[in-house]
Amino acid sequence: MSVSEPEVPLDDDEFVERAQHGDLEAYELLVARHTASAYRTAVLLGAGSDAEDVVQEAFVKGYRKLTRYRGEASFRSWLLAIVANETRNLHRSRIRRDGLVLRAAAADRDPAIAGDSAVGAVLAAERRTMLVEALRRLPAKDREVIVCRFFLDLNEDETVTMLGWPRGTVKSRTSRALAKLRAMLDLQEVRHG
Repeated sequence: MSVSEPEVPLDDDEFVERAQHGDLEAYELLVARHTASAYRTAVLLGAGSDAEDVVQEAFVKGYRKLTRYRGEASFRSWLLAIVANETRNLHRSRIRRDGLVLRAAAADRDPAIAGDSAVGAVLAAERRTMLVEALRRLPAKDREVIVCRFFLDLNEDETVTMLGWPRGTVKSRTSRALAKLRAMLDLQEVRHG
């Protein structure tokens, strides 16, 4: 009986390189690794019930365009940029943006709230509802940068890649969007006492 070396998980670059050389199994592993964040991105950017279709189309397009991927950004941010573009295409075709984060919040209940006391749960739900309402009122580009940076936890480089904006635009829009969001939340807090 021989003892084999433990298997070392491959990083995205190795999977991408293998997939670029025709290894369909490697691309399937990339799909498995990034489906959850792609789905979350589509939902948070407004795909709603069409999120699965958007993600599927993004993975198909990603596979077709894989030879164009040069590794200048992470594969994840490159893929999420495709998901974002597919979501924007969906918006253009149905001309409907309302309900973006509300549907995402309804689909992604916070399990930590379940353990809170009844009063804590009510207060947490109220705060979440206020945040969702304020986020929905932001202009689309402000909402997109907030979703990328704080809901998807993308770093600045990944946000630049995903949104296709210059770094300075990401920085300034993030700052302005946060200021708008804070002002809306402060106003709501005053109204609700």
